[in-house]
Amino acid sequence: MSFLNNVLDPPSYGWRDKAGLLYRPSRKEIFSEFFKRLNIFKTRKNWLGFFSWGSVICLFPSLILFIYFQVTQFSLTMLIVSFVYGMILMGTHGTIWYHRYCTHQAFRFRNNCWRFITANLVIKLIPEEIYVVSHHVHHALSDKPGDPYNAEGGFLYCFLADVNHQPISKNLNASEYDKVLKIMSHTGAPVLAYNDYLKWGSASSPLKVITGVLLNWTFWFGVCYFLGGIYFTMAVFAGAFVWSLGVRTFNYEGHGKGRICQVNGSDFNDRDKSINQLWPGIVAGEWHNNHHLYPKSARSGFLPYQIDFAWYYIWLLKMIGAVTLVHDDKKRFMEQCLRPYQVKNNIASSQNHQY
Repeated sequence: MSFLNNVLDPPSYGWRDKAGLLYRPSRKEIFSEFFKRLNIFKTRKNWLGFFSWGSVICLFPSLILFIYFQVTQFSLTMLIVSFVYGMILMGTHGTIWYHRYCTHQAFRFRNNCWRFITANLVIKLIPEEIYVVSHHVHHALSDKPGDPYNAEGGFLYCFLADVNHQPISKNLNASEYDKVLKIMSHTGAPVLAYNDYLKWGSASSPLKVITGVLLNWTFWFGVCYFLGGIYFTMAVFAGAFVWSLGVRTFNYEGHGKGRICQVNGSDFNDRDKSINQLWPGIVAGEWHNNHHLYPKSARSGFLPYQIDFAWYYIWLLKMIGAVTLVHDDKKRFMEQCLRPYQVKNNIASSQNHQY
């Protein structure tokens, strides 16, 4: 726990106020921190956040071109393509790859070939390091000071967290850095030796990460252009751009915007403010309260209406032998949460009927 308390690089305004509670920075403080940490001319150690947002900006022209095509030659089909790619494919892949595999190791690939295929199923936008290490901290300190995307800090606190709060500390000792590498070892992400980490301020190799993203984009641009020309290509890349912004808003919404919004009979985890939301659940399998209840489960859609496309993909890989080990906590959920709740409500209903 002490490692997770200190593994991230704290913002200049800090995690806590003088009373030890969450420090809620002003908009000015958040934006000041954001642009300071994007400044690669000040220090090369800012490269990862700069690259992450640089990738988003590079996708913006695809949105402009897609809008132009829609205005000049409207196509409902292309609108659906963009919507499905951005909302469902990108969202589901984020849940499969970054969330359930890279962070929680909810399943295991048979070999590195299947891992590589899954990692590159869609247009790549988020370096694993930014997501994985900070997400371990998020679960350890959920809705507490130090949670890198604590919804109580406000919308901007979460939206700009990948730059302001999620990078790893630049001052880890060799033992602490080894723990970071251990957290990331199964992902296959290219990492640096300790001396190079001190130089670049990240566990990720700048050259290999940037090269990997460029190759990924080149591949998918070529595939999309072959399948449907430039209009189709812009529809897909525009969808990816919208997802890249939407995913940065998720934790704010997924933790009730910092308020207790849990619904009795739907949200069974009350250790934090996480909630199950219908839209993220359906399009990405992100039933967030269920996930916080059983974070290592490869399935989060436990109730009949909780569609889980991420789970369906993992299950399919298990059926064809591409995945060898899968953690599925649906049975535990039924026995530990749902059935006791149903029994309690049946008793309450009987008592009310008697009166």
